[in-house]
Parts: sequence; structure tokens; C-alpha cells
Amino acid sequence: MMFSRRSHFYRLLAGFSVLACSLVSPAGAADDSALLEVEMSSPLVLAGAPRTAYLRIGLRGLRHATEDRAPLNVAIVLDRSGSMQGEKIDEAKRAAIAALDRLRPDDIVSVVSYQSTVDVVVPATKLRDRRTVQDAIQRIQASGKTALFGGVSKGAGELEKFLDENRVNTLLLLSDGLANVGPSSPGELRQLGVSLARQGISVTTIGLGLNYNEDLMTGLAMASDGNHFFVEDARDLESVFAAEFGDAVSVVAQGVRIRVRCADNVRPIRVLGRDAQISGQDVYASMNQLFHDQTRFLMLEVEISPGAPGRVQQVADVEVGYRNLMTAQNRTLQSSATVTAAANKAAVERRKNRDVAVEVVRQIGAEQAQAATILRDKGKVDEARIAFEKNSAYLESNAAVLKDETLREEAVSNSRASQKVDNDAEWQRERKVQQEAQYKTRQQRIDASPK
Repeated sequence: MMFSRRSHFYRLLAGFSVLACSLVSPAGAADDSALLEVEMSSPLVLAGAPRTAYLRIGLRGLRHATEDRAPLNVAIVLDRSGSMQGEKIDEAKRAAIAALDRLRPDDIVSVVSYQSTVDVVVPATKLRDRRTVQDAIQRIQASGKTALFGGVSKGAGELEKFLDENRVNTLLLLSDGLANVGPSSPGELRQLGVSLARQGISVTTIGLGLNYNEDLMTGLAMASDGNHFFVEDARDLESVFAAEFGDAVSVVAQGVRIRVRCADNVRPIRVLGRDAQISGQDVYASMNQLFHDQTRFLMLEVEISPGAPGRVQQVADVEVGYRNLMTAQNRTLQSSATVTAAANKAAVERRKNRDVAVEVVRQIGAEQAQAATILRDKGKVDEARIAFEKNSAYLESNAAVLKDETLREEAVSNSRASQKVDNDAEWQRERKVQQEAQYKTRQQRIDASPK
């Protein structure tokens, strides 16, 4: 990550010391907003030498009994540089205005536009005078360059006026071009995202067309635990804005902090797809928000030293703390995982958790696709093609074994990428498609039903 791991470690410890004073639910139990589910890749592990296994920690957002929801604090940050002239800016304004229909009068909204300079179109205010906000958005005109960093910073400043742990604090950023005024590197924007995440602000990024920097946009979203969308046609913006606001109004918990304490005979190796801190036997990770009818995961690769066949052993204790937005209380859920040593490899395979196995393959596939993309960025076209082809074969073979259609679709996607790397124009679009897909895989989200 782009900030001090040591300081992050101590911040997480401090956060858990506070949560220790909050309400605690028994192992695997739920409160009225979330359910903690801890699963192993298999409940059995082959006895003998140390074995690699996977621990999946899932936090499922629960739909509240009433239609009530947490109030929102939303900043809409729109690119109005010269490249946005015409249909792009018209569709962006139309999408933003339509999205306001999902907000209530007590929700906070602000609108910021940016080109060479940054303007606060609508200062943070409760949405009681909807027409005034709509008219202000409608007056936005496109011209100038792209001060993207300044736009995000100003939008965050508007959010900070009403920043509240009991509100959903989120920023939606739209851009169709490269940041060329102020800080403009993916690293600088990622650092900004890290800073906003510490305040409880998530940033969702929407890249419009084929000329934006997808590394910058996905990095900013990932650092703040927001969403990312690639929108090729401006006419699709309204549906994307609607989906993002649908997420915002369905948040049931935020400020999620995960602590995994591995047993003495278990070595944590890495967390797949997500930033995390491993310190000895402890693993720390965070998520900004949890939506109802959705499960978010953390996938931990571990090395287990099994005992004699038949021996049950502890793998890890898990504690998850978060802010329940339905009750405005801090909550803590706890659970644990065990495995049983087995003498028969076939028995281990028969008991394999298919859902966990699929997710492991998807995460590894996303890592390998990212590695292939980096090869193409370095001009190693032939190596990139071979890497995408190998990843496609890996995903396809696992799709056949696990009988999973998602893996098969991702295999097809990698095969298509392998055919696009030779053509610069085709690769420009394909790279954005790949970055969006890899980002969504790394987010490890499963929606139970449409919002």
C-alpha cells in the first residue's frame, strides 16, 4: 500500500481496542445488519507434510426489516474539460440529475465540476430544494484541461462538512481524459484514496470513453474501497449512476475491520486480491462499506502443518468489527475455523468446498491477467499473448472441473485479450475492459439479488 505499514498496523490495533468495548455477537452469529461466515477450502487436510489451504471470510449484509436506510452524504464530481463537450457532458448532467431521484430531502448532496480550475457547483446541502440543484447541474459547460486531483480534493472537502460515521459518505468521480493539471500519477491519486478511506469516504470512479487512465481510476477506487466502471458510450451513464446510487442507499454497515489470528501451527502466507497487513500470526484488513443482499470476502492463503489422521486442529480465530448503520452502534462478530487431518487424498478432494475453490481460481486468474497486462505495457507483446493464453487455459480447465460458468466466461475474456495485444487501437479498449474485470474480481463481492 502507499502508506506506512507500521502506522497502519497501529491504527488497526487502536480500532480493535475501541471495538472491544462494543457489542459482541457469538461465533458465526449475526446482528440485524451482518452475518459472519468463515469457511475452509476443505474441512479436511492431507496428513503429513505442511499443506497449503485457503480460509474464506465472508460478511453478508442483511436486508433490514423496514425500508429505512442510513442517510447519505454524496459528492458528485464531474469532468467538464474540453473533451467532454457535446454528448458526453449532456449525458453526464442527465445521469446526475436522474440519480438525485434516489435521494431523500435529509440526504446531503454536493456537486463539483473541474477543468483547468475546480468549481463548487452545489455546496454540500440537504436536498430540500431539488430544483435548484438540478438547475445548477444543468448550467455546467465544458472547456479547458483536466484538474482531476483538485476535483476529487474539492469534492472530499464538501463531504467533510457533514462527515458522520452514521452517514454513508461517498464520492462519485467521472472523467473522460488524462489528469493534466496538478498531481496526475496513479500513485498520487491512490495515496489520496488511502487518505479518504481513513476518513470513511469511498470513491467510485467512472472512466468514460477510451482516453482516460484506467490505472489511475482503478487505483483510486481500490484504495478507498469504492466501485469502478468503464463506460464506452455516454448514453450508458444513466444506468451506471443509478447502479452506484443503488449501492449507496443499500449500505447497512461501514468501517469494517477484520482481524484473523492464526493458530501456532498455521502460517499466513498472503491475502488474495486485497490489501492487508500480516504481522506474525495476525492478519488485518479493512472494507469501507457493506451493502444489504451482498456478501464481501477476504481470502487468506495459509500453510497448515497437520497432525496424525483424525486429529482436529484450530486454523484461525476471526473477529470483525464495524459500524451498524441501522442501530448507530459498533458491533463485533466472532467465528473460527478448524480442519481435520486425513490419510486419504481422495477424501480431501471429495470434501472440497466448491465455492471457495472457484473464488481461489478467480483471484489467481485475475493476478495472472494483471501480470500479462504488465508484459504488454512493457512492449513484450509475444510474452503477453502467451501469458493470456496460458491463463485462459488455466481458467477453462478449472471451469470444467468445478463446473462453473463464471470461470468459463473469464477464460473467454483472456483468450480475447490474447488476440488483441498485437493491435494498439484494439488493445487500448481491451485494456480498459480487462482492468474493470480484474478490479471487480479483486473486490470479491457477491450480490444475492438486484438492487
